[in-house]
Amino acid sequence: MKRSIIWFRRDLRTADHPALNAAIASSEEIVPVFILDPTLIGTSGSKRLAYLGQSLRLLDASLSNNLHVMVGDQVEVLRQLMQRYETDEVHISEEFEPYGVARDLRVEAAGITLNRTGSPYAIAPGRVRKPSDGTPYKVYTPFFRAWMVHGWRDPAPTPKKINCAKPLESDRSFPDWSLPADVSITPAGEQAAFDRWKWFKKNALDNYDEARNLAGIDGTSKLSAHLKWGEIHPRTLLAELNQSKAHEVFRKEIAWREFYADVLHHNPHTENEYYAPQFEAMRYDEPGDKFTAWCEGKTGYPFVDAAMRQLVHEGWMHNRTRMVVASFLVKDLHLEWQLGADFFRDHLVDYDVASNSHGWQWTAGTGTDASPYYRVFNPIEQGKRFDENGDYIKKYIPELRHLSAPDIHEPWSVLDGYLHDYPVQIVDHAKERIESLGRLDEIKARKPEKPA
Repeated sequence: MKRSIIWFRRDLRTADHPALNAAIASSEEIVPVFILDPTLIGTSGSKRLAYLGQSLRLLDASLSNNLHVMVGDQVEVLRQLMQRYETDEVHISEEFEPYGVARDLRVEAAGITLNRTGSPYAIAPGRVRKPSDGTPYKVYTPFFRAWMVHGWRDPAPTPKKINCAKPLESDRSFPDWSLPADVSITPAGEQAAFDRWKWFKKNALDNYDEARNLAGIDGTSKLSAHLKWGEIHPRTLLAELNQSKAHEVFRKEIAWREFYADVLHHNPHTENEYYAPQFEAMRYDEPGDKFTAWCEGKTGYPFVDAAMRQLVHEGWMHNRTRMVVASFLVKDLHLEWQLGADFFRDHLVDYDVASNSHGWQWTAGTGTDASPYYRVFNPIEQGKRFDENGDYIKKYIPELRHLSAPDIHEPWSVLDGYLHDYPVQIVDHAKERIESLGRLDEIKARKPEKPA
């Protein structure tokens, strides 16, 4: 019997899956496998691991309980399966982040041919380039225009029948990653992704341009974790969008994800290093009690603290507040963006290396954004604007539930603001904004040293 291996990674679904279709078309029976990578497990937080564990079991169910879940070095696991099932065909969805690229090159260097079909993106990184000189884009807006002109394929058909090889008992190493009782993450799996997409289309998509920044309502797609693990493909979402303003804004959000993937593909060092290297020379403070307060949601700024507590308890954070807490860390606390990016990596279920690193650098003013470092989010005004009635703050900060708007945004301004021991402000935003811009002036004033 002719068999082919389909190696699942960030594509835990059966619908709109070109690599799975290629494996099915080339064989009578497929060998579906997910290889638990000790390196990635070691750098993943408990929430993301628990989500992955759920997603693997749901993918297994959609494959009639035939998913091989194996632990070990990818080369050794694949060789074992190739020998057992007498096949040299291994199909994958191509990956582009630095670790995934290096892993796949190492597998191929060991003599295993990987058949690449499709990717986690509507348009694979590296394909959208300037028509004038073929170089990659460095700014989002022209990238988006070119991305639209390039276009993408229609969703791939869902296989009507999937014949799978039966795994051995020893191939069923499903992880048992549990969560603390006070942590609640979004449901995993392909069906959950489609259910959420269906809900979003009916209830929030047509108002997305107006509602997406309001932290206190359910106005975003909340598909980021599903996209991260490939439980739904962005092409599936794009296929159902029209030309309305709200749909266009949502389309642009998908393009941001693809832009950051493209930037990281061309600049792999920016996973941890500055995209704009001059900011390495800026004066930053050492992490200490203030960083701890930021991590714990105890800065004394309600909008910031609500967001950080949401992250710790749900493994997700509203996009507007991601920008606010990032700005606060870098420009109010004068800490390097990598500290925040690493904390997000530890807690986000939807952690995506490109979106995380470059989302942080955009807000920190050190990344691809043409707008300068001068943008400093005011955590008080952001709260008043995007959580006007304080619903978001009340949900995550019980110490302030006795206050109503506008007092809840400035508890220090009312007599009973600290009635339930909410922490006092750890810094004065107005002063730290001036300090932050002063530090920027320092590096702007420095002249490069002449070579000896």
